Amino acid sequence: MPIYMVEREFAEELDLDDQTKRLIKDYNLEHEITWLTSFLSADKKKTYCLYEADDVDVLRRHAADLGLPADVITLVAEIPV
Repeated sequence: MPIYMVEREFAEELDLDDQTKRLIKDYNLEHEITWLTSFLSADKKKTYCLYEADDVDVLRRHAADLGLPADVITLVAEIPV
């Protein structure tokens, strides 16, 4: 399955509560999206998240449905080990 990096920029410092995290996890399960890992910038206003998903449109819908930004979505060719 393809891997994508989703860059999100937030107006405020990101601080997800447990209920929001559960909502995102449940959405991912229902839509066959696998979250791999996320990175948070030092100012806590930008995230870089890696997902496995069928295509970029699934991730755009994911962001829209959950009210999250998806400023840049990039197909990742490989993850070096």
